[in-house]
This record gives sequence, structure tokens and C-alpha cells, in this order.
Amino acid sequence: MFFRQARPEDAEAVVRLMLTAIGDIAHQLAGTGDDEEAMQVLERFFQAKGNRISHENAVVAEMDGRVIAFMLAYHGSQAAELDRPIVERLAAIGVDDPTLKREARPDEYYLDSIAVDAEYQGQGIGTQLLQLFESQASERGHHKIMLLVDKENPHAKQLY
Repeated sequence: MFFRQARPEDAEAVVRLMLTAIGDIAHQLAGTGDDEEAMQVLERFFQAKGNRISHENAVVAEMDGRVIAFMLAYHGSQAAELDRPIVERLAAIGVDDPTLKREARPDEYYLDSIAVDAEYQGQGIGTQLLQLFESQASERGHHKIMLLVDKENPHAKQLY
């Protein structure tokens, strides 16, 4: 297994993992309640540059030529700029309130989402991704890191 910067062609694998991490937030970002349409919208955003879920902000774990985990992180000072393409799409398709909830503060390096394929969980891959997240923050000169965890997700709480 090795870690690498995500690439546009990782979209399908990463978005499938992302859906396990973010759940209904995927529908909010995509502006649709339809699972397949949400997947397609998020894949297009992942393949594009300059948005919250872009491959530019993601690292993947790869094993045997297959993406088995990912981590998505960005600095809070970039949040408004990274959200703009998503908000513009939501407004264009007629979503009543196209704003996105700001999770990252302007002075924090933010772990947006992380997921490990169920087949590979329990092997320390999530822990290694968290360590990579901390290293990225340090290397980029960010002194504060942040993540949010759902109280109803005991596995994530245990990992963090």
C-alpha cells in the first residue's frame, strides 16, 4: 500500500468512499436526493479543479492498483473560494438556499472527510491518513487543525 495525491481518474472510487463518510451531505452538495445523480455530480466536482471536493485536495491510499481509502483536506481560509463552484451550481439548478455550511474556520487546516474501504478497515490505514493530515498541516505552515465527527459515529470517534 502507498499514499499518493489523488487524480481525476480516481473519481468513482473516491466518491463511493466519500459517500460512506459524508452520507446525506452528498445530496446537499449535489442538490439532488437521487443517489446516482448525486454520485455523478460529485464525480464531476472531484475531477475538476478549484472546489471543495476536488482531487487537488485529496490523498488516496492505493493497493494492488485499487483506491482503498482517501482523505480530503483544505485550509479554512480557502473555504469560500472552494465552495463557490458548488454554490453556483446549486443556484443554477434552483435550490432555494444554495449556501453551504462553513465547517472550517479561516485559521484552521480542515479534514473534510476520510474513509477506508470496509474490506481494509482495522488495519491502521485511517490512522496513517490522520498522521498524513497532521504532517500536511505542519509542512504547509498551518498550526491549527480541525475535524468534525458525528456523535452517532463511534468508529470515527474512536479513530480520531
